[in-house]
Amino acid sequence: MNRSEEDRAIAEAVERLIKAFPGLSPATVERAVAESRPEFEGNPIRDFVPLFVERSARHRLRTLTTAG
Repeated sequence: MNRSEEDRAIAEAVERLIKAFPGLSPATVERAVAESRPEFEGNPIRDFVPLFVERSARHRLRTLTTAG
């Protein structure tokens, strides 16, 4: 997977997460994804990075919706 394919897959993940968390702003979802992505920058095999980023962001967003 090249960088543009990875970027596209992560953009699709953002759209899925926005739909999955309608109570949160799109900016909050985008921030969770942006904060999750660096965790996987060193991975030499990039094919699964979008999946890992989406899972990490989903966890962050769940924490936000259950906090408080």
